[in-house]
Order: sequence, then C-alpha cells, then structure tokens
Amino acid sequence: MTPGIRWRVIVLQIALVIVFGFVAGFLYWAASFTHSYVHDELLSQKIVFPAANSASLSALPAADASAMRQYAGQTMDTGDQAKTWADHYIAVHLREIGGGKTYSQVSALSLAAPTNQALANEVQTLFRGETLRGLLLNAWGWWTVGTYALFAGIGLTVAAVAVFLAFLFEVFIGPGRMPK
Repeated sequence: MTPGIRWRVIVLQIALVIVFGFVAGFLYWAASFTHSYVHDELLSQKIVFPAANSASLSALPAADASAMRQYAGQTMDTGDQAKTWADHYIAVHLREIGGGKTYSQVSALSLAAPTNQALANEVQTLFRGETLRGLLLNAWGWWTVGTYALFAGIGLTVAAVAVFLAFLFEVFIGPGRMPK
C-alpha cells in the first residue's frame, strides 16, 4: 500500500468514526427524548389498569382480559401499555357500543335519522372512544420509533467501535509491521 493510499484510509476511518459516533449519539438522544416524552404524557393522563380480579377485566373476552392482566393495577406510562389499552380495552367496548359498527357507519345512520337522540349519543361516544384509541396508538407508534432509534444507535456504536479498532490497527500495526 502506498503512503498516499494509507493516508486516505486513515482519514476515511477517522471521518467514519466521527460520523458514526455523532449519528449514534443523536439516535440515543432521540430514543431518550421519545420515550421520556411519551412516558410523561401518558403518566399525566393518570390511566390505571384495572385490578386483575376486577369485574371490568372479567367481562372482557379471554384473550383481551389476559392481555390487560399483565399490567393489572399499573399506571399507564409506556407505549406498549397504551397499545394494550387501546386494542384490548377500548376497542372491545367500542365494538359493544356500536354493535360491531364503526364510528363512520353509526354516524351515517345518525345523519339519516337526525331526530334519533340515542343514535346521536352513540355517535358521540364512538367518536370520543375512537379518538382516545387513536391517540393511544399514536403514543405507541412514537414509543416504537424511539425503540428503533435506540437499536439503530447501538448498531452505529458497534460500527464506530469496529472502524476505530481498524484505525488503531492501521496506525499501530499497519501492513508494513505485520509479523511474517
């Protein structure tokens, strides 16, 4: 290897370590920010999972009750908890309220029968429930993005360390100093 090429390899390694290290640091920050933000926002809502033996969990279908029981008595503060609440508690109740119909289907029925107050109330309840469910699933989505950012940061840290070790090898051992 010529001295010019060796110099270019060393400069490239230094640049890669800096870039990988910076991006890894940014990803760690993004993961921390996302998880902290979702955690704080969910915690501020003071949503507490029902006790494991509560009537509200016993009334759920078995799979939904089982999913909810893993967080029994806990205050919601993670994206995974938000998804569980949205999919295994709110969604079940919304299906019961709407008789299996969605908000948009019940809303269309209500528009066709503008004097039906019971139907109008059902529309409002479904709208509120679907909105809360959507917000909780959004929190879960951002929590998941934060988790992926953490994994990407770990991957880039490993890459930065590997390039740094290659740099150290190049500087201290190098091709001209290898034992024969």
